[in-house]
Amino acid sequence: MEAEMKASDLVVSCLENEGVEFVFGIIGKEVIDLGDSLSASEKITYIPVRHEQGASFMADVYGRISGRPGVCLATLGPGATNLVTGIACANLDHSPVIAITGQKALKDQHKNSHQYINIKEVYKPVTKWAIQIKDANTIPEIIRKSFRLAFEEKPGAVVIELPEDIAVENVTTEPLAVSSLPKSVPVAESLKIAAQVLNQSKRPFIIVGNEVIRQDAVLEVLSLIDQLGSPVATSFMAKGILSKDHPQNYYTFGFMEKDYVLRGFEEADLLIVIGFDLVEKLPSEWNMKKVPVIHISATAADVDEYYPVQAELVGNLKETMPLLIPTLKPWQPIGGLKRRIQESYSIIEKASDDSALTIEKILHVLEKVQTDEMVLISDVGSHKVAIARTYQPKHAKQLIISNGFASMGISIPGAIGAKLAAPEKIVICITGDGGALMAFAELETAKRLGLSFVIILLNDSMLKLEVDTMKKKFGDSYGVTFTNPDFVQLAESFGARGMRATNVEEFERMVTEAMNAKNEIVLIDTIMQLR
Repeated sequence: MEAEMKASDLVVSCLENEGVEFVFGIIGKEVIDLGDSLSASEKITYIPVRHEQGASFMADVYGRISGRPGVCLATLGPGATNLVTGIACANLDHSPVIAITGQKALKDQHKNSHQYINIKEVYKPVTKWAIQIKDANTIPEIIRKSFRLAFEEKPGAVVIELPEDIAVENVTTEPLAVSSLPKSVPVAESLKIAAQVLNQSKRPFIIVGNEVIRQDAVLEVLSLIDQLGSPVATSFMAKGILSKDHPQNYYTFGFMEKDYVLRGFEEADLLIVIGFDLVEKLPSEWNMKKVPVIHISATAADVDEYYPVQAELVGNLKETMPLLIPTLKPWQPIGGLKRRIQESYSIIEKASDDSALTIEKILHVLEKVQTDEMVLISDVGSHKVAIARTYQPKHAKQLIISNGFASMGISIPGAIGAKLAAPEKIVICITGDGGALMAFAELETAKRLGLSFVIILLNDSMLKLEVDTMKKKFGDSYGVTFTNPDFVQLAESFGARGMRATNVEEFERMVTEAMNAKNEIVLIDTIMQLR
């Protein structure tokens, strides 16, 4: 006779079966049985956080870096709604995240009940799947399906709602066996058509997106790039696939203005689009001349007039590239364009008359001191745009940018997720003062866990991207400035180490020292030059 267990124990057993290492969350009354079940797990570490949004951001970045499932937990009502921003972020940035929320007993859901809202309906627009468990015996199949969906291209978020009465039922079912997702490759005819279109091109340009990193196809795509010899540009989230000094690296595109890489697209007669997520930037904003496209991805193209697909290769990128490469002949880069992009994006470090801190100078220092074992996590704001233009990581997965949902507040909790995913890495998060104070409480979480990372806080008492945008449109700004606390003292009150940099020399000395610090969190309060 099969052993009987509580349904919440079965949930945890299923999570263990899926390889879950961490669950980030806040326990409330409706999930206390699940919390009790987690306390008995020898494979999963439960991490209490200070805000549910922080839990979802931690799960998001953990999932991106580790390639394993990021899992977060909240109770019903406000606990569940507090997860929404991070879940939407994971879904649009295509990070594999599973959220589990509590809920009222089934018998109470037909009437107005304390803290009850229909969470499944709330989450439907921002997830790949949102499901309520109505029968405890379906837990294994629901969790197995959830993890498969979360990892299928394009990856994303799934929410599972566990009513409190279901959580305490006794069941005899067991976790389902975990099987790998199938990998497909394009049919021979599609490969033949793509090769014909490509080899007839005179000026091809390659566009590379984040799917290349997700599918661990960096080396295979680099082989195609080397074989073809044409210029390459990456999306924000795909930076690092090409090294800074790679001769075909024409840097990054996707900016609201001064997007000089688009000149290369316009000079091309064919765009080879590999693993690009349209959520980063719609084709109508980067292919205004409607240059023909070869679409290469695990999913079919969203065709419109600005994405005129001439050939389409749908399949796993890692498996597809070796089939395409032998059929291609090399081309020469577009002359003169690369130097113009370098100068426009400040890729080449320029002499400065003073040592006052600007975001560009900070990024040049970070590029100077970066190592092969460093991960930089960007918050959202004007500094994200500067990072996308100027900063060149050494390798893929060394720069984490939220560019699908682009949510402020991700960097500090993201640093926690990154450090847990890759304890051997030097983790640096860079954040504006606005984003920092949205998530500062999670320093207590990081300190409690004994983690070490560096926070570079850009202190200018404003939402600079909005200030700049409003000044350009209206000549002035309104409602986007504020006052700040003493960030050094605030950091130290959490047990972190605080420093303050007012010029480039101080900043370089401090960040070098912080990167070498062991077993401590270091915050560098950088006093920015106002322009």
